[in-house]
Formats: sequence, C-alpha cells, structure tokens
Amino acid sequence: MSQTEDVFSVLIVSSSEKFNGAVTGMLPEKQFRPVVKVSTANAAQRAFAERDFDFVIINSPLKDDKGMDIALDCSLVRGALVLFIAGSETFADVSFKLSESGVFALQKPLSRQSLENAFSWMITAKNRIRLFEKKASKIEDKMEEIRLVNRAKWLLISNEGMLEPEAHRFIEKEAMNRCVTKKEIAAQIVGKYKPSE
Repeated sequence: MSQTEDVFSVLIVSSSEKFNGAVTGMLPEKQFRPVVKVSTANAAQRAFAERDFDFVIINSPLKDDKGMDIALDCSLVRGALVLFIAGSETFADVSFKLSESGVFALQKPLSRQSLENAFSWMITAKNRIRLFEKKASKIEDKMEEIRLVNRAKWLLISNEGMLEPEAHRFIEKEAMNRCVTKKEIAAQIVGKYKPSE
C-alpha cells in the first residue's frame, strides 16, 4: 500500500460479514477512516445521505439489489471511486457496462494480492483527482482575479477617464503601495463604483 499521509473514507457495501471483515482488516485506520459497512443498496444510499465517501467497495450481489445502480450513482453522481466485485457468471457483462462510467471491477474469487493492488490503484487515482481538483481551483481563482481586475479597470476608464494602460498601472501600483493583492484593490474599486440600491 501507499505510504501517503492522505486519509480516505470508505463505504463497504456487502452482505457477507466474512468479506467485510477481510476488507476492513486490509484498510489501516491511519489511512482509511471512517470505514462504514452496510449490507444493502438502500443502506448505502442512506450512508451517502449522511456524508460523502472517497471509495465505495461493492460486493455483488446485495440482499436487495445486484449493486450496479448504486455503483453508477456513487461514481457518476457522488464522485466516489467505486470498486465493484462480481461473480464469474456476470463479470464480463457487468465489467463492460460499469467501466464506461469509471467503475473498477474485479472478478470473484479474489486473492488478497488482487484486492491490495486494486486499493493501491484507487489511492493513486484519488490522489491524481485531488491534484487536478487543486489545480483547477487555482486556475478558477486566477480567472476570478483577472475578471475582477478587468472590471475594475473598465470602471476606472469610464469613471476616471483613464486609458487602459493607466488603469492597469494604477491597480498594480496601489497593490504594491498597500502590500495587498491586485484582487483586493480591484474589489475596492468595484465596491466604490457599485451603483447604490
């Protein structure tokens, strides 16, 4: 398993206590918490109503369902990484249908090594997703700053008669003089010229 310090929440959906115990034993508490175990698709829906999970492990079939709908819901709607475990008689069909939606599938019977490999792969995938989400957030923050600064420049142009380069230099100079960001100066300018309601 990975030596990362990230913590991942896990939902195990299985009607087999033996499976639940084996999988829980493979998930060190330092890295995986909470680990919530439920035995039905309905209970899984209720668990997701209470909190989000990073990983969902579904041992099909469940008492009330084959588990495919909950796997798709967890992956597509809730953004969890899903590992779907199916019997050999349904694996090919299930694997094909679920893989299109980003659900990982393993065929029973399982070895400990195959489960450990699957967990390791899921950790790697989740860490990559977190990295991309961080980058996307930074890009969105930067885009928001650019929009705000542009809005402030146009307000300076229309209200103060500045040219675009002058407005740009004014915002930069104010930010430097006050030791704040251009975004903060732009927000103050926008606030100053905001029409009163």
